[in-house]
Amino acid sequence: MGEKEYGVQWGRLLGAFSVEHIKKGYRYLKRHGFKQFLIRLIERFQSQDIDYETWFGLNKVPEGELERQKSVVFKKPAKISIVVPLYQTPERFLREMIESVCSQTYGNWELCLADASPLADGDKTLGEGRKESRTTKLTGIVKEYMEKDDRIRYRILEKNGGISENTNEAIKMATGDFVGLLDHDDLLERDALYEIMEKIAKNDETDVVYTDEDKINRKGTKHLIPNMKPDFNLDLLRSNNYICHFLVVRKSIIDQVGGFRKEFDGAQDYDFTFRCTEAARVVAHVPRVLYHWRTHSGSTSDNPDSKMYAFDAGKRAVEAHLARMKVEAKVEETDDLGYYRIRYQLKETPMVSILIPNKDQKESLQKCLQSIWEKTEYENYEILIVENNSTKEETFAYYKEIDKKNRVRVLYWDREFNYSAINNFAAREAKGEYLLLLNNDTEVITKGWIKELLSNCARKEVGMVGAKLYFPDNTIQSAGTIIGLGGLADHAFVNMSRKRAGYMHRASIQMNLSGVTAACAMVKRSVYEEVGGLEEKLSVAFNDVDLGLKIVTAGYLIVYDPFVELYHYESRSRGVDDEKRERHKKEVQYAQEKWKDFLEAGDPCYSPNLTLSKHNFSLRK
Repeated sequence: MGEKEYGVQWGRLLGAFSVEHIKKGYRYLKRHGFKQFLIRLIERFQSQDIDYETWFGLNKVPEGELERQKSVVFKKPAKISIVVPLYQTPERFLREMIESVCSQTYGNWELCLADASPLADGDKTLGEGRKESRTTKLTGIVKEYMEKDDRIRYRILEKNGGISENTNEAIKMATGDFVGLLDHDDLLERDALYEIMEKIAKNDETDVVYTDEDKINRKGTKHLIPNMKPDFNLDLLRSNNYICHFLVVRKSIIDQVGGFRKEFDGAQDYDFTFRCTEAARVVAHVPRVLYHWRTHSGSTSDNPDSKMYAFDAGKRAVEAHLARMKVEAKVEETDDLGYYRIRYQLKETPMVSILIPNKDQKESLQKCLQSIWEKTEYENYEILIVENNSTKEETFAYYKEIDKKNRVRVLYWDREFNYSAINNFAAREAKGEYLLLLNNDTEVITKGWIKELLSNCARKEVGMVGAKLYFPDNTIQSAGTIIGLGGLADHAFVNMSRKRAGYMHRASIQMNLSGVTAACAMVKRSVYEEVGGLEEKLSVAFNDVDLGLKIVTAGYLIVYDPFVELYHYESRSRGVDDEKRERHKKEVQYAQEKWKDFLEAGDPCYSPNLTLSKHNFSLRK
């Protein structure tokens, strides 16, 4: 490229940005450095995210690997029973489904087909002694395959008992160690059972395995809407049946918890999944698209309105799960069908200490405090303002105005700025059982925000809860933290409109993450002390990431709660982005080395199929 042409390209590049784009780019440059900024800039002008059909083709297992899988001998090869309730299945769908099972590279399986279709003409009046000769319109097709493969088992049901009872009849036919659930018009990838068996072989305590999935059109010619899932995620499952397909469960677990329950028809798989995962020792996830859910006008996958009753059944499935877990909570349907909000009941009213570091910035602090006083309905809280080397007289005048009034105490930290040390100091001075880390450049939007955060944080399994933050232009600043994004960690869905729900609604539902921003995060004091608080070697950058990782590796959950919303006027205060580049670099290196193993393994709350160079959960190229 000549010098003149190069200049023209740069002119086009710069001309494509608005003032707001430039501001956001500057924020990104300060946060991540020039290398990550350049990557993001290049991506901005590359073609849009890779087409899923192309991505799927590129990520299919090569034929040579499929042949290799056929020769693998497992030490304890589990028998997997694929159970399928049939009902007037179109011939093409039936054949394609059976062939997808017969083509599996792992051979220790059986296909159990329970046919509830109407009997064929002439068979409806057969006597009791001639049951074996009864046929449906599907019988001939199935027997054709049975003659080729004796692993296929077939039974004609006495009556159509509905999806739950028909599935239970298919489960009764199973003789395997594990049972896999397959719909009569869906398809498996050829290596689906092999991948399942690999997970089982790695851990003898694996009781439940699930895979990623996508949808195919009626003709089976196009793949669409991939659902790239995290590893087992309790709060996400309570918000939506993200596990869905392909689900394989140890037969003894099914015997223990019971099969499908008719009263949950429409969401019978959701109820079943809850009961199985509750009883499971280990729930494993295969992060590969191995199940194809066929869409057509009568299916909920293509037309949710076709089965509106299913969403009420889903709500009742969540309620039944919470009741079994002895969790007092209210389940609400959201505007998005099939997605639920859990409101956990607070049994006590422990003190919450809000910790706010501050240097000058009187107006920002004033706006922050005013929003707390206006939006807080919870009574038992205190606010600790930690003064750190302010120089303006108006700042100290304001401190005198608010100190020891409206639940405020002003503390003084006269050493150099160290975000971690300042908050650790405030935590030692705090009276609360719960610590609420809060930036002075935030503004609370949600009325009742403390109670909402506390209702999650008070759960015994939870150590930390984070909120959903917006830039002043109503785009997302943080919808939780993804470990590995940008090389270490970064916010999810940055710059996406607050009106959008994000990939698989992940920006707008409660779920577990491996981190949340400390710009607004509640932590159990006992957990904060157990893990040693904020790491003071990380004086500016990624101290909240480090805290989150210490909490999850200690065995606690972190909850992202999008129903707590705040504005974050980022970069006004001296915080993460204002320290010298060299110190920032050292802190990044420290955190990357400390959490090297976690980074290499990948964030269990994210998918290895999704990008680590963008915030939008697009496909990894």
